[in-house]
Amino acid sequence: MGVAALGVGIGQGIAANGALNGMARQPEASGRIQTAMLIALAFMELVFLLAFVSATFILSGKLAPGL
Repeated sequence: MGVAALGVGIGQGIAANGALNGMARQPEASGRIQTAMLIALAFMELVFLLAFVSATFILSGKLAPGL
């Protein structure tokens, strides 16, 4: 779980850095860059949420094997 959070945090920082650099170099393309960045950030958050849900299921099976 911690590795997933760390990876998503680093990935989002790199994506935001790249998007800001792209917007600074080409201000006329900032709308397209921003849209692509938001979609990429949403996919990263989805990966984290899937890791959270799978960790929850794994832990619930180990903590309460009868359920």
